Amino acid sequence: MQRLILALALQACAAYVAPQSRAPRGTILRDSPFDGIGDLLEQVAAPPEDSSLPSGSFGAVVTGGAAGVGYAYADEFLRRGHKVVICDIRDPADAVRALKDKYGADAPIFGEVCDVSDTASVRKLAASSKEKLGTVHYWINNAALNGGRKPFLEVSDEAIEAVVKVNMFGVLICTKVAMELMLDQSGVTGHVFNTVGSGVRGGGTPGYVTYGAAKRGLPQMTDSLVAELEGKTQGYNWPPSSPGQVKVHTLSPGMVFTDLLLKDSTPELRKFPFGVLAATPEEVAQDLVPKMLATTEAGTFVEYLTKPRTLLKFFNRFVRQQKSDIIDDDGNVIQKSGEKYNEDGVRALY
Repeated sequence: MQRLILALALQACAAYVAPQSRAPRGTILRDSPFDGIGDLLEQVAAPPEDSSLPSGSFGAVVTGGAAGVGYAYADEFLRRGHKVVICDIRDPADAVRALKDKYGADAPIFGEVCDVSDTASVRKLAASSKEKLGTVHYWINNAALNGGRKPFLEVSDEAIEAVVKVNMFGVLICTKVAMELMLDQSGVTGHVFNTVGSGVRGGGTPGYVTYGAAKRGLPQMTDSLVAELEGKTQGYNWPPSSPGQVKVHTLSPGMVFTDLLLKDSTPELRKFPFGVLAATPEEVAQDLVPKMLATTEAGTFVEYLTKPRTLLKFFNRFVRQQKSDIIDDDGNVIQKSGEKYNEDGVRALY
């Protein structure tokens, strides 16, 4: 295994570091070749530096923002001086309160109850977000439902309907409403990020058939919108003349230690791949928020588990022999003193 990881790491370093000259001049590698490779992987896996990001205060809408990675996105946007509206199917008042406790009573964080599978609810969210933020620069379709890890024939009809309505219809209607809002913002380029999940690259998702099928359709949806917005729809006068612009992208947080990942999981799954590749919501947000802010081209695939980061995680585990501080050797979630966890081992963020 070490030889395989070393070979892959060397290949990644050659492919990513040399052409892009990512290693700063004067970088001194450690004596061990393993340490040197690890250093290079860390450099190429790092998110954009703050100095390269656009300046100013921007408005962001995050669906499914009362918990998990959605809450972590909001936290990271606020930390960077931006304004945020979070929505959730349940009242996000506690999440808003926690963020205000962290950043001050005047922190520009707002909450809305919203069912993303209901058109009227989404349009209400858009109107409220415009009122509270003034300008919406980023709309992150993060809300999702997986229906639990079960064989397809054991999934209820109601659960199938709910998963498709949230993960597919919800993203469609949220994107449409966000686009309408952004195209009406004079002189502003807005960005919509559609979150993908397991199955997005075409592999099977046993135990998550409905979830995987719905998520698989989102890249196609995004690619179609990119083509439409670039005027590639034959026979139609599209895109329409509008005061503002909008660009649509794909967002991939990878494996995140949330209910969506850990519910109905087994010790084997938690040991691998979760214990090697999964990350906390905070880690994912600290990586993806600057990547979203740095995005300028239409149709960008913004992901946490890039090839360099995936190689780095394998390298740390199998070459450096670093163990997970989230999952123990038996596949159990390590519960740390002072933290709160639910029955599936998910840590509360506030």
